Amino acid sequence: MKTAVVIGAGGQIGRPVVQALARDGWAVTAASRGGARDAAWDEGVRSVRLDRADGTALAAVVGDGCDLLVDVVAYDAGHARQVTGLAGRIGSAVVISSVSVYEDGAGRGFDTMGEPDGFPDYPVPVPETQPTVAPGEATYSSRKAALERELLARGAGLPVTVLRAGAVHGPYSPLPRELYFVRRNLDGRRDRVLAYRGESRFHPASARNIAELVRLAAARPGSRVLNACDGQAPTVAGIGAAIDAVMGVETRTAHLDGPPAGSVGQTPWSVPRPVVCDMSAAERELGYRPVVSYAESLPETVEWLTGVLHGRDWREAFPLLAQAYPDLFDYAAEDAWRTA
Repeated sequence: MKTAVVIGAGGQIGRPVVQALARDGWAVTAASRGGARDAAWDEGVRSVRLDRADGTALAAVVGDGCDLLVDVVAYDAGHARQVTGLAGRIGSAVVISSVSVYEDGAGRGFDTMGEPDGFPDYPVPVPETQPTVAPGEATYSSRKAALERELLARGAGLPVTVLRAGAVHGPYSPLPRELYFVRRNLDGRRDRVLAYRGESRFHPASARNIAELVRLAAARPGSRVLNACDGQAPTVAGIGAAIDAVMGVETRTAHLDGPPAGSVGQTPWSVPRPVVCDMSAAERELGYRPVVSYAESLPETVEWLTGVLHGRDWREAFPLLAQAYPDLFDYAAEDAWRTA
């Protein structure tokens, strides 16, 4: 039986990765900060506690070696060196990166979104050959770029698949974009406003589809960089309609032709230009086919969000989302806009 170690096993992506590999016949060691407290695994999955920053502890978890190392939470060049330093003890690796590493021909990327005309103008769809931001330590995107460069530069003796994930969705998310529609529906808000005519597209990536890509890459070790997204990139209006259908509600939508008016019309998908990734390389190299569509994935996400929100303030439940979008549910501003 082939052996795998999954780092970050208790999180949004790690959970379905462990499950997918176990179903495929791998003997999996699920490593996370909380160990067995983070998830209840089926028989045959071993839980261990691991602080990702502790390279000595990571080496101890790998022990005498494993066939596959999956790193869901690798963040920078230092983490990459920890992985490549184990090259003699692991057969191959799969590491999660992000589509935020891409930049357009004018040097714009996710790091310039807040600047005037700073939103990138990517090709549709974005291939893996699109230029990336300079590696560094200053931002999430530059640190992910440094992670990738270090893995691919130093990994000559270690087959490493880098998966650039899109807007990850599914249960256990620290940044659940679907909350925008779910909470509004739970609050009885049947009217909504969407910027950019509701046509914004920000390519989603189901954690289950990412897990499928990990499973396929594990069976075909190699050094490659692949986009990791769903089969389709729905518009924000389409996402809202799909969530309404799951929750059994009817809503009315007003549209802004351009950007949000302050907080009015803003959603976690509201972008002035599309971010849609090319998945043909994954299809060609790994035989990738999404295991779930965006709409098919929603019932479990909606159920999880509803349970988490029960009796809790959304800011307490999802502090990362609240930090990124503090005015996400500014109903007073929306009502004032409607009556102006």
